[in-house]
Amino acid sequence: MKPLVIGIAGGTGSGKTTLTRALVASFDEHVSVVYHDNYYKRRDDLNYDERALLNYDAPEAFDNELLIQHLDQLARGVSIECPVYDYADHNRSDETLTIDSQPIVIVEGILLFAEDEICARCDIKLFVDTDADVRILRRIKRDVLERGRSVESVESQYLSTVKPMHELYVEPSKRRADLIVPEGGGNLVALDMLVHRINRQLETAG
Repeated sequence: MKPLVIGIAGGTGSGKTTLTRALVASFDEHVSVVYHDNYYKRRDDLNYDERALLNYDAPEAFDNELLIQHLDQLARGVSIECPVYDYADHNRSDETLTIDSQPIVIVEGILLFAEDEICARCDIKLFVDTDADVRILRRIKRDVLERGRSVESVESQYLSTVKPMHELYVEPSKRRADLIVPEGGGNLVALDMLVHRINRQLETAG
């Protein structure tokens, strides 16, 4: 049976990962998760300071060809060696993560729906929609506590690339979603509807 591929997109700090974790908890070992962030391009040609100045919120920052290749492998039931991105170093690490194909494959990322070929591979497209002020507060907390960034660097990146790229690419991509989920995994009504919808689609598929 071909896996059911669920795309989860939305702005930074919108609650995409919370929704992903809620779905994983609902379907347990039957889910594989692929994070778009791990597919940032490797930039060994630049030093640290140069990498820190790159725009990581534009579509060209991602190695989408590799992601598409990996999604196709998972669709065929083949495991992948997913790259691992090092946020503190602003570069892809030398490690990889083995991800096995499961009946449900979730792919999560800010710019998923800005790419035609990725959209075409998603059976269900979900967009998590959250107020901008909530998203930036979550981003500051995450980047400082989990990714070793300074508050000043987070503020600078948000104003220079995150906010304008959200308005240019992320927000318009919402129109391609099958379902808009306010507040992500915290929306229990939407989560319950999603779980039932996914179960019906899996049963129909075999």
